[in-house]
Order: sequence, then structure tokens, then C-alpha cells
Amino acid sequence: MAISLREFQEEDVPYKVQWINDDQNNKYLHYDLPLKEDKTLSWFKTLENRTDRIDYTITYNGQPVGLIGLLNIDNVNKKAEYYICIGGDEFKGKGIASTATKLLIETGFKELGLQKICLYTEVENTPAQMLFEKVGFKKEGLLENDLIHNGEKIDRYVYGLIIDEWINE
Repeated sequence: MAISLREFQEEDVPYKVQWINDDQNNKYLHYDLPLKEDKTLSWFKTLENRTDRIDYTITYNGQPVGLIGLLNIDNVNKKAEYYICIGGDEFKGKGIASTATKLLIETGFKELGLQKICLYTEVENTPAQMLFEKVGFKKEGLLENDLIHNGEKIDRYVYGLIIDEWINE
């Protein structure tokens, strides 16, 4: 199985719109839905000169199957925030997410010189937590009422992965 990451490209915009608008995927995402292709294309055009994020398309045997990246890249404190979204159900449970995550972690630590990668996930999102813990992230704490989305208060966990722990695994 060939899993790789490539830079998010303009032709990936329709995939992103489709995947984010999928109810199976957006349950724990906090987008203003439905995502529209024209607005997503405008967002894509803002990425070119940004240094505070990197966005990749996950490919499986050459086919786009998901999104992954680092947000809020902080070059002073050498840290960033991780995100992932696997597209259709047919690509879930195959190890694609864990392999893609390991590739992104390697990029963050080796190429970007990060010392820490963190993420946030809803307390109820146990499948994602299993993935994060499997690849080495550690739960650092509970953020109560961290977000308000569609009028609901959301509790989230914060996870972190420090380069020293990653190297020693």
C-alpha cells in the first residue's frame, strides 16, 4: 500500500469540499457548513506565501484520500498544531491515517525543526484519540467549554508530542 503526502493543490479543492461536507467527517470539525467550492478556492489562494501553516493531501496508491497538515506554526517556540481528515469510509481503518500522521510528524520535526506538535480533539472522539495515542501523542489535559459551536459548549483534550519522546520511541 503506497501512502504519501503531497502539497495541497488547487485541484484538491473539490475533494476538500466533499470530504468536509460529509456528515461522517465533520462531526468533530468546526467549519461553517456547508463548505462552498468558491470560498475554498479563495482560501487556497491565500496559502501561497503563508509560513504559519502547511497543508497536504494524503494519497493512497496515487488517489487523494484525505487532508493533513500543521497549523499555527510558531517558529519562535518551535511548535505547531496538527490536523487530519480522511475522506470516504472506504479509506478508514486501513492504517492510512497513522502512516500519514507519522510522515507529517517526521516532516515537522526533521524538516521544519519543530520541538513539539500538539492537537485538540473532542472528549467524545475516541477513534481519533486512539490514533493519536498509537502514533505517540500524549494527553496533556482537558479544556472544559473550550469551544462553542452551533450553540453547544464543547470540551476538548489537548495532546502533545515532543521531539525527544518521538526520537526515543
